[in-house]
Formats: sequence, C-alpha cells, structure tokens
Amino acid sequence: MKKVLAAISGGVDSSVSALLLQKQGFEVLGAYMRLNKNYEKSERAARQVCRDLGVKFYPINLSAKFKSEVIDYFISSYKAGITPNPCVRCNYLIKFKELLRIKNELACDFLATGHYARIIKDGDDFNLLRGKDKNKDQSYFLYNLKQEWLKEILFPLGGLTKEEVKKQAEKINLPSLKTESQDICFLVEDEKIIEHNEYLKKYIKKKSGLIIDSSGKIIGEHQGLYFYTKGQRRGIEIGGTGSYYAADKDYKKNILYVVKNPDDPSLCDDKFLIKDANWLDAKIKFPLRAEVVIRYRHEAAECAIFSKENNQYQVKLKKAERAITPGQSAVFYHGEKVLGGGIII
Repeated sequence: MKKVLAAISGGVDSSVSALLLQKQGFEVLGAYMRLNKNYEKSERAARQVCRDLGVKFYPINLSAKFKSEVIDYFISSYKAGITPNPCVRCNYLIKFKELLRIKNELACDFLATGHYARIIKDGDDFNLLRGKDKNKDQSYFLYNLKQEWLKEILFPLGGLTKEEVKKQAEKINLPSLKTESQDICFLVEDEKIIEHNEYLKKYIKKKSGLIIDSSGKIIGEHQGLYFYTKGQRRGIEIGGTGSYYAADKDYKKNILYVVKNPDDPSLCDDKFLIKDANWLDAKIKFPLRAEVVIRYRHEAAECAIFSKENNQYQVKLKKAERAITPGQSAVFYHGEKVLGGGIII
C-alpha cells in the first residue's frame, strides 16, 4: 500500500481529494498548514475531515516561513512599485517545496493536493496539464514546479469538475468549510475579506500626489502610487466625471497618469520581458511559438518567445494585450500542456 501525504485545508476540494485517494487504495496522512492567524476555524474543519475518514492528522506550523516568503514579499513588491502574485510564490515555496520535504520525513511515496490540474507521464518525463474544469483550472499557479517533483505529486481532482467534487462530498456527508477559499488567504480580518489597498495602508506610508489625465490636466489627487496597477479602475476616485483607468506612474514626480477609455492604446502592449523563468520541458528550444496567460483567468494569447541573457525572455504577442503588469506571472501553454513561465518585468 502506497502512502500519500494529502494537504488538507478543511475545504471541500482537499477533503474530496483525500477521500478519492482512500478509494484508490492509498494510505492517507493528512497535513494541515498553519500559515497565519486566521487558521483556527479551518484547522477544526480539517481535523474533523481526517477524523471522519480515519486519517492521521498532522498540523504543521509554517507561519514564520509564510510570513517571510509570502506576506513580506507581497508588501515589499508593492513598495517597489510592482504588482506581485503571492499565490504563485506560496504554491512553489510553501505548498510544494515544504510539503514535499515533510512527505519525505514521514516516509510517504506521494504528496497530494486539491488543485484542479493534471499530471500525465510522457516517456521519462511528466507533463503538467490544465484541469478538466476550465472555470477552476489552477495550472497557472503551478508553472514553477520542478520536473523531478511532478513524479511525486498527485492531483486527484484534475479530471473532475467542481460540481462533481461537491457531489462526491454530499454522497457521504463529508464535513468541510462551506465558504470557498479566496485567492489571497491572508487578506482577512475577523473572518471578513479586506480589500488589498486597505491591508497595504498598514505597512506602506501614504504619499499623496497629482492625478493627470491624457490631456495633461490635473483632475485629482491619489493616495500613493504603490496602490495602483496599470489598467486599474478601483480606487481612482474622481467625482462627477466618470471612470478613469491607471495608465502610467511617475515615481520621481509622484504623478499618476490616467485615461478614460478602458481600451486606450496606452493601456496595451504587444511585447514584454520575463525573468526567473522555469521550463517544465528541458527539450524546449527557442524561439518558440506558444500561448501565454498574463494573469489568472485571462484568455490565452498567441505569442513568440525569444531567449535572452540571465534567464530572461522576450515575449512578442500576435495581438496587443491590455494591462500587462510587472510582477505578475506569464504562463505559457501548448494547448492543455503547461510549458513553463516567469515573472513579467
């Protein structure tokens, strides 16, 4: 009997993932990650799931690592004027790197999570593929997994839809949290979701400056350039004259430039650079034609990728895309297959 360390969050996805592994004949151990101060309710749910399934429960305190690697990164990125993707970083450094280490310590054969993605063996290699449920597919967050990790990872939900997962839980009345987990788990206070700018105001000093439109006219005052991302509408409060969109930021002069048209050419680009690239297929050769996703749930766009120095790559798009944002991840696909990705600079 193979042993699997299953990440259990208390939600329906990880709970059904553990249930399916049991049905397949695995011996399952449940790992709950304590990441921040909001964990008590979800830990109780995870513990109850393990109790109902007859699974050994291992609470693992990763809060210090999570703070230094994810929360501090989130705050410092905004201070540096870029828009980070903390979930990509958390998946790589916490959910997989740390749990794979613990998997080995507990002498397990595999690590399993409730991600909606698939892994398929291809000769001596393993391919990471999109999940069957296009609305829940989470392969975007997993592009920086290592090829040698894929052979030790199981995604039991990859071939299921969310509705099928819910039905599996209802069949045996499997307990789980009724609320869905949010993308940025630490933006919660007293069980209420905090808008990310409100969270950042605790850590980044307010520095007001001018808002200038495309004609050069001063139309208002911003609360700090750190709080605005290219293409953003929320938070640009110009009363009485309609919606505006962040087009550019001048940190030397502390000016936010805005436009009224959401499709203004200044919001669009047909090329960009990435750094810190990770390629899941060692046989990839450049230049390469692929499809790129520039943010989670964004539609894939045709592109060509050209290798540069220092693990940087230039991406040329067939058609200009709106709001390509430094700090976000660009993830490359061939159809269902994840090729790799990197951080937009």
